[in-house]
Amino acid sequence: MLAALDHVQLAAPPGSEDRLRTFYVDTLGMTEIPKPPVLAARGGCWFRAGEIHLHVGIEQAFRPARQAHPGLLVTGIEAYAARLTAHGTPVAWDGDLPGHRRFYCEDPVGNRLEFLEPDR
Repeated sequence: MLAALDHVQLAAPPGSEDRLRTFYVDTLGMTEIPKPPVLAARGGCWFRAGEIHLHVGIEQAFRPARQAHPGLLVTGIEAYAARLTAHGTPVAWDGDLPGHRRFYCEDPVGNRLEFLEPDR
């Protein structure tokens, strides 16, 4: 039986790890976690914030998905959007999900990310 979501895997082009680290650690505030050596040889990076685990793997013929995305719950969504904007990451607010405030952004390689907070 399913018990929980372990991680979300995103893809990225070869050689993008430094840009990904800057974005996921400095901009989003996540922590990079070490990959097991056998997996580290494939490239990519793993990140964590609390119980949220994002793995970014290298894909030779990478093309970012335009609709697929992780939906990440945040607290203080206005302040979080301001943080991203201050780091040079544009956010696009979307009011179409009843009961939530949310926005989208893209990571440095074009992966779509959704951030949402339930209305109080």
